[in-house]
Amino acid sequence: MFVDHVKIYVKGGDGGDGMVAFRREKFVPYGGPAGGDGGNGADVVFEVDEGLRTLMDFRYQRHFKAPRGEHGMSKNKHGKNAEDMIVKVPPGTVITDGEDGPVLADLVEHGQQAIIARGGRGGRGNSRFASSKNPAPELSEKGEPGIEREIILELKVLADVGLVGFPSVGKSTLLSVVSSAKPKIGNYHFTTLAPNLGMVETKDGRSFAMADLPGLIEGAHEGVGLGHQFLRHIERTRVIVHVIDMSGMEGRDPYEDYQIINEELEQYNLRLTERPQIIVANKMDMPDAEENLKQFKEQLEEDAKVFPISAITRRGLEDLLFAVAELLEVTPEFALADLEDEEENTVLYKHESDDEANFVITRDDDGAYVLSGSSIERLFKMTDFSYDQSIRRFARQMRGMGVDDALRERGAENGDIVRILNFEFEFIE
Repeated sequence: MFVDHVKIYVKGGDGGDGMVAFRREKFVPYGGPAGGDGGNGADVVFEVDEGLRTLMDFRYQRHFKAPRGEHGMSKNKHGKNAEDMIVKVPPGTVITDGEDGPVLADLVEHGQQAIIARGGRGGRGNSRFASSKNPAPELSEKGEPGIEREIILELKVLADVGLVGFPSVGKSTLLSVVSSAKPKIGNYHFTTLAPNLGMVETKDGRSFAMADLPGLIEGAHEGVGLGHQFLRHIERTRVIVHVIDMSGMEGRDPYEDYQIINEELEQYNLRLTERPQIIVANKMDMPDAEENLKQFKEQLEEDAKVFPISAITRRGLEDLLFAVAELLEVTPEFALADLEDEEENTVLYKHESDDEANFVITRDDDGAYVLSGSSIERLFKMTDFSYDQSIRRFARQMRGMGVDDALRERGAENGDIVRILNFEFEFIE
């Protein structure tokens, strides 16, 4: 089964907790703080493996949670950093942040890596908080939570040449006779349900990758038929070979087919019209094909060259392959439309100021005040509430963020309940 679109959940590893510990050494009066820092959590790293062809493995495992860092230990021993979680993907995988989010990575070369979910840093032990005013602090941090997100993996087949055309025009047959690929071929629509890739070599030694892609129909850009399952793969190709059934055996007009396919390509992505296109008139061994080809050329507005071939009898294939190879030599690679603005997409991790950067106050049905927001939730998760000094430090941090004043403005009074995540506090003046 060919899988080329999947939604998964990834989470970077949490940092290890810092430790509260004190020295207990002979002849060392009063000892001192000796709690070590926690180790950093692991990143979730996606890596290209050229041995993979589909995203099939992600149908069975959709959750990837990286291991957390080791906790700090006594005697100022630091916890061990967790090893990164490596997730293998096939070449041509595009990773986006959710359905409509930005592109996080475009992975095409073997061994290429991208960090998709950062692990959290380790929490600091109590030896980090020692000062002249507090030489023996009972204060430490828990590990920082790792980044978590839902991402979309989309596979776009890496091919130099893409065969496009209506179902049953002979694309699979053409690929099978010019390469060693063995696509499924049958006398019915949508025999090809998944892209087939084959290496083609011309007689003068030039070679290129050709993909036989699922057949297009009218309305494909809106998802009709195989729709987007086909169109996402054509984005990678540098040259489009437009295969047309010139025999008219199925009652369709060749020129009308030609216009419909080009319209679908344009509607899906205007950038596809920039790719050079070679027109192939297939099934020229059938009756009426010569007459249909003559009419087709008369209807073509542009001065485009048409290559008459018969994939079954292998007529005209040599000239076609030479023309494709020559066109590839002068055609550059096209950037994906999603990555057109490099300035916006080359940096994966950056500070973004938004409404939840500090905190947001809402009310529950029972009248309790609810604090939410990335910063305050992060501080809460990194606070060890088993020590009074940690609790007082968290209270000072909230006060410094302006939480107390904001609660008063919302009408909070002494004794009111304040919630953060699944925990409750009492507002005290």
